[in-house]
Parts: sequence; structure tokens; C-alpha cells
Amino acid sequence: MSERLSVFKTYKLYVGGKFPRSESGRVYEVTDSKGNWLANAPQSSRKDARDAVVAARKAFGAWSGATAYNRGQILYRVAEMLEGRKAQFVREVADAQGLSKSKAAEQVDATIDRWVWYAGWTDKIAQVTGGANPVAGPYFNLSSPEPTGVVAVLAPQESSFLGLVSVVAPVIATGSTAVVIASEKSPLPALSLGEVLATSDLPGGVVNVLSGRTAEIAAPLAAHQDVNAIDLAGADEALAKELEIAAADNLKRVLRPQPVDDWAATPGTDRMTAFLETKTVWHPTGSLGASGSAY
Repeated sequence: MSERLSVFKTYKLYVGGKFPRSESGRVYEVTDSKGNWLANAPQSSRKDARDAVVAARKAFGAWSGATAYNRGQILYRVAEMLEGRKAQFVREVADAQGLSKSKAAEQVDATIDRWVWYAGWTDKIAQVTGGANPVAGPYFNLSSPEPTGVVAVLAPQESSFLGLVSVVAPVIATGSTAVVIASEKSPLPALSLGEVLATSDLPGGVVNVLSGRTAEIAAPLAAHQDVNAIDLAGADEALAKELEIAAADNLKRVLRPQPVDDWAATPGTDRMTAFLETKTVWHPTGSLGASGSAY
């Protein structure tokens, strides 16, 4: 029996539910921890970044308007799809981070668990962050969380999959849409995640995945007038300062890089509340019949 020809995987961007090559046609080599070639990843351009923002904005209305229960169902479906492709992600994470297969499997298991964790929060975060407020007057005063809008997310550089999901899932769980810049040196798990999202129930444009030079892609996103917030998890101190200055032009919400000792630790609600606005509604009380009692 003759040997089969090797079929190398072609990695592409994930934008608007589709898989385009970079607009510039550029690629760059991705290597493992020992310097061995793994694949050519698309090198995104400023045009790719702008296209991703357009897709995220287009998807925002329907995604933010979906019920929290429905968002939870969709996130859980993503976890199901990840479980079915676990072997592929174990291999990619092991290559990306120089881990043994067993350690990489632990990372992938933790990542899938993280999706499930955020799926469970979608219909609960409103109870934690919202509620009725006491007021000195004949009024109801109710506060509820609202999604910020389009969020640019710089994925962590070192944690190619668990860290990635830990910054993306809270953004979409609360109803915002995301433009994600994958780890520059280890983008393959993020690009494969795009394939999972495309085959789940997640609407196109809710998550858009770009790969390439982090600083090159982040600059136009930080300055973009239709981006409402930016998570700088994958930026170093110098880049974070530069992007924060650019983001101030349209008063973006900015989440500065936070030191994370262990991405597998329970994350809490901070990354969800970072990209939520609070809507407060005042409503006068009224009378119920001749007795003058009020509700």
C-alpha cells in the first residue's frame, strides 16, 4: 500500500460566521515550543479588524436581545462541541504551550468546564448585579444590567486556550459581541475554536477571531469609534498604555491587564461585570381603589 499524501490543515480567520483568509494575503509561521513548524496562520490586517467590528455590530442587536436562557443554551452547546473535538484541542494546546498530553488534557478539560460555568451564569448575573433600590419617595427604582456592545478582546499570550476562553466567554455570556485577537505566538487553538463556534448555534458575528501581530491589529480596534470596550489581557505594559490612550477618544470601557497566577482558578464575576452597563428605571407608585392603598 502506497503512503498517503500529507493533508495539512489550512487555518483561516473567523469573521461574521465565515472563514476568510486575511485581506492582505499575508501569513506567518507558527512553531511549537521547540521551534518546529506547525502551520501558517493568517496575518490579519487593519481591514480585517474593521470587517470584524462591522460583523460584531451587526450581530449585537439580536444577540443582546436574546433571552439569557437562550444564550445559556447556546454556550452549553459550544461546550458540547468542544467535548467532541477534545483530542484535536489537546494536541494543539500541547504543541502551543510545550505541555505533555496529560497536562494539555487537563487544560482542555478546564476550558470546557469554563464554558459550562459561564453558560450557567447567563440567566443569573442580572439577579446578582441588579435589583430594587430603596428611594425616599413614592417610586419604584429598579436597576438591571445591560450589555456594553462590541468588545475588543486581546487574548492572553501564554494561555492559548483556557486563558482565551476565560476572556471571551464572559463577554458573550452577558450579551455583548466580541472581536478577539488570538495569542500571537500560539493562535491555532483560537482559530480552531472558530470552527467550533461556526458549527454550534452561536450566530455569526457574535465572536470574530483574528490572528497576527497583536499590536498591529489592536491599534485600529482601540481607536475604532464603533468599539465600545476593550480587554487588554494579552497586552504588555507599554502596549496597554498606548491602547488605553487611543481608547479614551470615544470613552471606551477599558479592562487593564490583570496578573493571573492560575487561569484554572474560579474566575468570579469580575469579567462579566466589567462589560455591563446599569440601566435604572424609575416608576411612580399608584393607588389601588378608594382605600388609597398603593403598590
